[in-house]
Amino acid sequence: MAQHFTFQDQQISVGDTVAVHQEVSEGSKKRIQVFEGIVIAAGGQETGRAFTVRKIASNNVAVEKIFPLELPSLQKVVIKRHGDVRRAKLYYLRDKIGRRATRIKEKARGTSVNPVASIAA
Repeated sequence: MAQHFTFQDQQISVGDTVAVHQEVSEGSKKRIQVFEGIVIAAGGQETGRAFTVRKIASNNVAVEKIFPLELPSLQKVVIKRHGDVRRAKLYYLRDKIGRRATRIKEKARGTSVNPVASIAA
């Protein structure tokens, strides 16, 4: 299994598509800015833990952002999809262009069939 971390009682793994809500202050105003992309790396220990999120912005320009878990402006992380990956770091996505840079298989969740129950039916 790939690397994972826990944030606000949810387990987030490398390969997941997430929406990170971060509080941004501009002058005297504060607002929530959402950064949605794929978690390509997670690392660090204890209070130094951080994760890297990569998204494809307009004109197929890729943007990566590193979020420390102890960042006070980090409001919440919403998991959009669980990715099925075999690596701890997805740096190979940097070489991909366009839609191929966001293609990760979705993890099958709760779709296992009980063979004993299907025979008895």
